[in-house]
Amino acid sequence: MLIDTHTHLDDIRYDADREATIERARQAGVGAFVTIGCDLVTSRSAVTLADRHPDIYASIGVHPHEVKHIGDGWYDELRRLALHEKVVAYGEIGLDYHYNHSAPKEQRERFREQVQLARELRLPVIIHTREAQEDTISILKEEKASEVGGVFHCFSGDTWLAKDALDLGFYLSFSGILTFTNATMLREIAKQTPLDRVLIETDCPYLTPVPHRGKRNEPAFVSHVAKQLADIHADLSLAQIEQATTNNAQRLFSKMRERTA
Repeated sequence: MLIDTHTHLDDIRYDADREATIERARQAGVGAFVTIGCDLVTSRSAVTLADRHPDIYASIGVHPHEVKHIGDGWYDELRRLALHEKVVAYGEIGLDYHYNHSAPKEQRERFREQVQLARELRLPVIIHTREAQEDTISILKEEKASEVGGVFHCFSGDTWLAKDALDLGFYLSFSGILTFTNATMLREIAKQTPLDRVLIETDCPYLTPVPHRGKRNEPAFVSHVAKQLADIHADLSLAQIEQATTNNAQRLFSKMRERTA
């Protein structure tokens, strides 16, 4: 069984064929999906999707691009959503200094608040970080995020970020970027990452892997990420990669383990 640990199945690009997309993934061996909240609306949508499908799970939270919109009552609503039995994580949250859609100072303040909330809710965190490595690691340390654990999603950082994340006890999740021609350094990082700390994802509809570049990404394509990992680890079979990454996802997302083990 494969687990796609990071999807955006509520995205409007699936409105015409969402159910068919989910079914194609099942046929490709995907046994569970996590669909991600990026603000209040998408957090609600993620929970709704999880409620409708036995193999879909949800995360809730506010993406760094969107934290400027956090208003009165948002955190209370996120606490309420977290009560749903299929909410397995808090995120994606973090820092993004590439676009700065929200001011960096506000990003840092809201990131701290959300790590604190994740600890209150006893949910692992899903981390988005771009051009903000030092601040991301510092805040995670200062706010004791290791108490709940988490994952650096769509990992595309350098060896130092990988080491810092692993030292915190976090997982690294690899996406279709791993299949890109110019991702030589990332493939080396994936090779050096302990197998019990690796997750796989699509981040669909974004970051479509080879050989489907140019098309909309979808969860069925997570199999290409798994295959790339197997190619990187020449001594491991595809079945071993699938089993290891599934075990890791079930370990991190404990509510999922109770339902899929």
